[in-house]
Amino acid sequence: MAVTRGIVPIHTSALKDPQTLADVFRAHGVELPGWLRNSKDLVSRFDLVSPTDFRYSVPELDRYFSEESFVRHKARVEVALVRVLARRKLISARAADLISTASRRVTASETYEIEEKTKHDIIALVRAIQSHIPNVEGREEAVAAVHRTATSYDIVNTANALRIRNAFRQVIIPDLIKLEGAWLKTLMEHKETLQVGRTHTQWAEPVTFGFVLAWYADRLGRRILQLRSAVNALEGKFSGAVGTHGAASLFVPDPAKFEAEILGVLGVKPARITTQIVPPEQQVDLMHATVSALGVIAGWAQDMYHLQRPEIGEVGQPRGDDVSASSTMPFKTNPVGLENIMSVFKYLLPRTIPGYLNQLSLHQRDLTNSAVERFDPEAFVLFDYSVRRALRVTKSLKPHAAQMRAIFDRSAGQIIGEPLHLLLAANGYQTSHETVGRLADKARETGRPLMELVRADPELQQFIERFTPGQIALMSDPSRYIGIAPRKAENIARYWANKLRIEL
Repeated sequence: MAVTRGIVPIHTSALKDPQTLADVFRAHGVELPGWLRNSKDLVSRFDLVSPTDFRYSVPELDRYFSEESFVRHKARVEVALVRVLARRKLISARAADLISTASRRVTASETYEIEEKTKHDIIALVRAIQSHIPNVEGREEAVAAVHRTATSYDIVNTANALRIRNAFRQVIIPDLIKLEGAWLKTLMEHKETLQVGRTHTQWAEPVTFGFVLAWYADRLGRRILQLRSAVNALEGKFSGAVGTHGAASLFVPDPAKFEAEILGVLGVKPARITTQIVPPEQQVDLMHATVSALGVIAGWAQDMYHLQRPEIGEVGQPRGDDVSASSTMPFKTNPVGLENIMSVFKYLLPRTIPGYLNQLSLHQRDLTNSAVERFDPEAFVLFDYSVRRALRVTKSLKPHAAQMRAIFDRSAGQIIGEPLHLLLAANGYQTSHETVGRLADKARETGRPLMELVRADPELQQFIERFTPGQIALMSDPSRYIGIAPRKAENIARYWANKLRIEL
């Protein structure tokens, strides 16, 4: 990510140790502004404002979401435009080459410096590109050709589609697939590990730990596909100030094809129709897919968090990056990694609302979407940070099968209530639900097993005698009452391993 000190964006990727601002510029191969050449100011990543620059950073995403990267992507879009102008003989190849070379020299710092005067980011970008065109043959033509036929959001929307798409394809979705793979492997290892189910925080019927994880793995797999779809739906535009291709129509007879050619250079699809902006729903859909994917991960985190409660203890984590002591209670093993994931979800969930509000844009557009979209990369960084933290927690998480069995055994006398009620009803006992409920309450009060009370009830004996030997055996061993949980868990694992090309 980047921060602006004065008007100069500072890359966190260069901030390894405190160093002078001049050193930061040199690390990026950027020419120093005059005011900075003798500066002795020190800067570290902790001078920055956004937590995504230090505490919740993902360095691999800097190349897509830093301000420096955003400027480079916008410059790349400008180059695609002039390449097609040259291909169509509207400008010379020489002019296009000069612009391309000049664009590679543009930095965020100089565009911000120019914007102080122009009060417009894209005008500043155009001026910066023009300033780097050398005083050689073809300069005048090249200077005049920069940004020809384009409006600001031809550049901005297309650059955003390009960088967000690549960030998700190259970093974020691969990280999600790694997390999914870790969940699938764990669930395969524990597809038959018996565990009491819980609904409304109370003991329910038996499940397996692998089945529990399969529930989350299937949902995350669906979200990964939804994210892929949302990313693939990102579109660009080169349709001009109100979407009618008016400016392009001055120069080409087929402005829609002209637009497609420019975007084709970048591998971006054109929207079927635009105003000055692309349809905002594609950003809404991507943010929704992102936050709902984090919701799945946060749900898993919440379950694993509660299973670590000392009175449950069915899973645990060793001390380390994701488990900490208290500042005053050194014996504590607080699962802070899981808490952090849930905390980030609480923050990101409301971040979907501004995207929905961006669906309102007056007439052919207003500028009220601008600030919202500039903060979107922070949301994507936070999301990927949480994905990586969930992966780290998953790898350290230790399911305690013996404790799961011990708690199941404590619950066994109660949880036979469902099969018992169903079998009694199936054999003609009309008030089975009420009777079994009453006896279950008595079992809790007296500490006697439910089945012992059932067998002592003369009214129920004639109905119990109708049970098959297998049904009688299940009453004595409720661990058999897991249905097809192990098979279901394995089927989920194999489905998503095949779908996402994960090796189990």
